[in-house]
Amino acid sequence: MKKKSSKILLIVACSLIGLFVVADLLVSNYMVKYALQPSSAVGNKDLSGEIKWMKEYYHTWDWFEDLRERGLMKDTTILDYRGEAKIQGYFCPAATPSKRTAVIMHGYISSPLSMTHIARMFRDSLGFNVVLPGQYAHRLSEGDAIQMGWFDRFNLEKWSAMAHDLFADTLQVYHGISMGGATVMMASGDDLPEYVRGIIEDCGYTNVWDQFTLSLKQMHLPMVVLWTADKITRLRYGWGYKEASSLKQVEKSTLPILFIHGDTDDFVPTEMVYRNYEAKKQGYKEIWLGKNSAHGESYMKNSAEYTQKVREFLTEHVY
Repeated sequence: MKKKSSKILLIVACSLIGLFVVADLLVSNYMVKYALQPSSAVGNKDLSGEIKWMKEYYHTWDWFEDLRERGLMKDTTILDYRGEAKIQGYFCPAATPSKRTAVIMHGYISSPLSMTHIARMFRDSLGFNVVLPGQYAHRLSEGDAIQMGWFDRFNLEKWSAMAHDLFADTLQVYHGISMGGATVMMASGDDLPEYVRGIIEDCGYTNVWDQFTLSLKQMHLPMVVLWTADKITRLRYGWGYKEASSLKQVEKSTLPILFIHGDTDDFVPTEMVYRNYEAKKQGYKEIWLGKNSAHGESYMKNSAEYTQKVREFLTEHVY
C-alpha cells in the first residue's frame, strides 16, 4: 500500500513539475513575443502616431515637411550590419555648411519621426547636419524582432559611417532617447572612429534585464519567466538581457557623455541614470535632470534649458 501511495505521489509530483515547465515556457514565449515582436512596431508601417506627436507636441511637422519639400530632408535606407534587412531613416544638411553631425536614435515602438524635435534643435539652434536612423524591426525598417539597442548599435555605427562620407564631417555626436539612449550608450564602449566625439543619452536604461524586470513585476509574474525568456531570446535571436548592458559599455567608454533623465520618470526609473553615470570610469561625464519631466519629456518640458545644457556640453567638452 505504501509503495502504491509513493508511486501515486511521484506521478502527481512529476505531473505538477511538467505542468509548471509547460506553463513557464508558454508564458515566457509570450513575454518574448510581447516585448520583442509587438504588432505596434514590427511590420507596422502606420506613422500616424508619430505624425500626431509631431503636430501637437513637438510642433515639428511643418518644419519637417518644409525641409522635405525643398529637397533637404531626404528619405534613405541602408542594409543592417548583417546585410539582410533594410533600415529606413532620414538625413538633412545644416542650414549653413557644417562639419558637425548629430546621429539621433529613436526609442522603443517608435520611428525617426519621433526625434524631429531633437533634430530641429541640432540643426537650427546648434548648426549641425542631422541623421535620423530607424531602429531594426520598427515601422518602415525591416527586421524580425526588436533588439533593444544591443545589435542596433552596429547599425548606428553604419549610419555614422554613411554620414561621415555624406557630409565629410570631422565631428559627430550620438544622441538618443529611451531605447535610443541605451543604443548610444551601448555604442559608446565600442571602438568608434575618431570623428565620433561625444554621446548624449536621454532616459536610457541600465540594461535590458533591469528594464524587463520592472515589466515583469508590473505584470505580477515570477522571475523564472524572465530567466526562461532570456534563454529563448538568446537561442532565437543571439543575445541575452544581461549582455545587452549600457552599464558595461559606458564603463569602457572614454568619450564625454551627457546623461539626461526626467526627474519624475517611472517607466525607465530616474535612479537608473545615476547607475549609468557611476558606471562610467573614464573621460568627462555629467548628469542633467529635466524638471517635472516624465519619460522622454525633458526637452518638451524644458526646451530652452535642454538646448543650453547640450550647447554647453558640446562647447566645453566635445568641440
